[in-house]
Amino acid sequence: MNMVHVIILAIIEGLTEFLPVSSTGHMIIASSAMGIASDPFIKLFTIAIQLGAILSVVVLYFKRFFQSTRFYFKLLVAFIPAAVFGFLLSDAIDKLLESALTVGITLFLGGIVLLFVDKWFNKPLINKEEDITFPIALKIGFFQCLAMIPGMSRSASTIIGGMTQKLSRTAAAEFSFFLAVPTMFAATGKKLLDYYKDGHTFTGEEMKFMLVGNVVAFIVALLAIRTFISFLERKGFRLFGWYRIVVGGIIIALYLSGHNLEVI
Repeated sequence: MNMVHVIILAIIEGLTEFLPVSSTGHMIIASSAMGIASDPFIKLFTIAIQLGAILSVVVLYFKRFFQSTRFYFKLLVAFIPAAVFGFLLSDAIDKLLESALTVGITLFLGGIVLLFVDKWFNKPLINKEEDITFPIALKIGFFQCLAMIPGMSRSASTIIGGMTQKLSRTAAAEFSFFLAVPTMFAATGKKLLDYYKDGHTFTGEEMKFMLVGNVVAFIVALLAIRTFISFLERKGFRLFGWYRIVVGGIIIALYLSGHNLEVI
């Protein structure tokens, strides 16, 4: 990995973290295309730079994070399922992170769902976070667990989960953003702890990669969130569905035709 790779991956992360297209999936494919070897640092990097993107949520929705303790309890309730399953399935998830075919399949299938989700859930009753109950938050949390499969998309999983509970597209998207904060803090913290437990340390160059990656992801994500919310309110999910189907279909076709897309 070099600094050009770092910047490209960080831009991809910032653009895709909050879109229903899977940031992890895109980084896996980009890493494979650029010939970046899969090693403990690369696996940590692809998780850790998501923290930079997530911090953009805190900046853009700063007041929302200091409005009430109930807000934090709802995030905690929604976070619990991912915390439990993430702990239990950590090794299996790491193996899936090396599979480009998994990304292609889940992108394709998720795209089909996004083509119809606006029609399926077109009568929302909840338009703001304050009206989300604890049971609803927990159900959205279980949907978030689907994102442990690369290519599923944490954003898509939680937004669709919210819409199944009668949240409007905007309310579901914003709650998805909020839930990303504790989820990615925890994921990054666990990866860092495991990294050090396995005897790894950062070189000076790797620390520079982490810093630049998070800063770039943060800046790009600031722009992406506002654009996404505006687009979602006007157009819905159909375009994202077609995008996922096309990209997923290309990945599957390349794989079946004998191209080596697995992360090295």
